[in-house]
Amino acid sequence: MSEVGDGARPLEGLRVVEMGSLLAGPFCGQLLGDFGAEVIKVEPPGKGDPMREWGRHRKEGRTLWWPIIARNKKSVTLNLREKEGQDLARRLIAEADVLVENFRPGTMEKWGLGYGELAASNPGLVMVRVSGFGQTGPYRDQAGFGSVGEAMGGIRHVTGFPDQAPPRTGVSLGDSLAATFGALGALTALYHREAHGGRGQVVDVGIYEAVLALMESTIPEHVLTGHTRGRTGTVLPFVAPSNIYPTNDEDYVLIAGNADNVFRRLAEAVGHPAWAEDEKYSTHHARGENMEELDAMISAWTRERTGDEVLEAMAGAGVPAGKVFTAADMMEDPHYAARENVVEVEDPQIGPFPMQNVVPRLTETPGEVRWTGPALGQHNDEVYGGLLGIGEEERDALREGGIV
Repeated sequence: MSEVGDGARPLEGLRVVEMGSLLAGPFCGQLLGDFGAEVIKVEPPGKGDPMREWGRHRKEGRTLWWPIIARNKKSVTLNLREKEGQDLARRLIAEADVLVENFRPGTMEKWGLGYGELAASNPGLVMVRVSGFGQTGPYRDQAGFGSVGEAMGGIRHVTGFPDQAPPRTGVSLGDSLAATFGALGALTALYHREAHGGRGQVVDVGIYEAVLALMESTIPEHVLTGHTRGRTGTVLPFVAPSNIYPTNDEDYVLIAGNADNVFRRLAEAVGHPAWAEDEKYSTHHARGENMEELDAMISAWTRERTGDEVLEAMAGAGVPAGKVFTAADMMEDPHYAARENVVEVEDPQIGPFPMQNVVPRLTETPGEVRWTGPALGQHNDEVYGGLLGIGEEERDALREGGIV
């Protein structure tokens, strides 16, 4: 990594080559790019990453997903299925600190781009490999999208209502989790390389494993007690009151009043202080046993009020509560505005483009959204000509031959 000065972005000087497509690999690249890494995204000539087409579109044809998932990245085109493209890929990766790929295991090796070959010329390389089931094991060769990882990692089984089939969440949770662990692994491996004089290494992330990592104590509960968690709808069993409650303006407010002192304040706020003394509700265990009855009484109170009135009462009593936000709520919320959770970035086709800001926030060297997703091959000349020193005539030949 190159030296950087005071006040620089925290990952400035780090070069990342991002291969693969759709979500898991690209979101890992997005996270690294948010904090200043130079992320060079490699896409096949022609249509590029399918994410350029996914999601809702504006009338002019620009997808509203691509500007986010490819923000802060440079785009180059490269045909990895041709030997000349593979040779060029090796030259590019030789200049990188990190390679991110999310092809099916064995694909990179088939192209002569396995870690052994790459590390021979770049021993400090950290290679992040995200796949459905990881690089080893009997399932390694199976195709595995994020949705499959969510199912086999366990989260689908505990999501939804017990009398219904397991639903999915409205976002690509498995892919995003795997990408986040991939970024964590990359930075951990880089720290070891820099601080301990180590070599590079492979960061192996299976999507199902990233989901499994979030599954709390489900494994020991099953093995040691015979209990297998299932779907419980909007509540956690025996944790009450902690639920969503309806209001008279068709909002839902989540109220979490399950701790003893908090429940006492909640009871006072809704005009029933005696609840806190009633043996049916006075302890955590008792509230859990009488969850449905307690939720019904709180719902009767919230239904007579607007969402804002419920929130005002809970805030005044020091009871954790929050409205179930839509995108419209986020855009109007003063806390979102104060924290700059949504940032507006100029997109060359759409104009002012709102998107979620960088997380987490660093006080001294914060991340930043510098630009939206680039045009396909926008940085071919900069990367191939500037970084690799390939002359204009050779670049033209590569372009005419369908290599870039």
